[in-house]
Amino acid sequence: MLSAGADKISVNSAALRRPGLIDEIVSRFGSQVCVVAIDAQQDEDGTWTCYLNGGRIPTERKLFEWAKEVNDRGAGEILFTSMNHDGVKKGFACDALNRLASILTIPVIASGGAGQMEDFRDVFAKGHADAALAASVFHFGPIGIPELKEYLRKENINVRL
Repeated sequence: MLSAGADKISVNSAALRRPGLIDEIVSRFGSQVCVVAIDAQQDEDGTWTCYLNGGRIPTERKLFEWAKEVNDRGAGEILFTSMNHDGVKKGFACDALNRLASILTIPVIASGGAGQMEDFRDVFAKGHADAALAASVFHFGPIGIPELKEYLRKENINVRL
């Protein structure tokens, strides 16, 4: 993929199954290439559990411990998807994102939950995410990217126009 022009690659289940994969990618290609995606769900007791195979198989790994290990192994970024929030369109998991931002030294990309412009403001202002990912609100919904960028700029969120 890198030889074909990709700047970064993302690993998820493969890294959970074999964490040394992160070390191998980083040592061969550099931290900037390695994005580790983490799919996690908040359990009834408040614990965040990591999942394999696109969120279908729970693991024993816990979100904050796994994210810290990913950080310490040298990954360049984390893409965190809250399975509780994904597709619901009621906002991102800002509390979990804020905690991730406070314990990690690498950027965190938020995924799962965007439904309105205010959700994007909150993911940056409250969740302290470095970036936010969304799909359906742009493909099928009421939010246009130029309008969102202008809104975020007016809310004092640093965004490229």
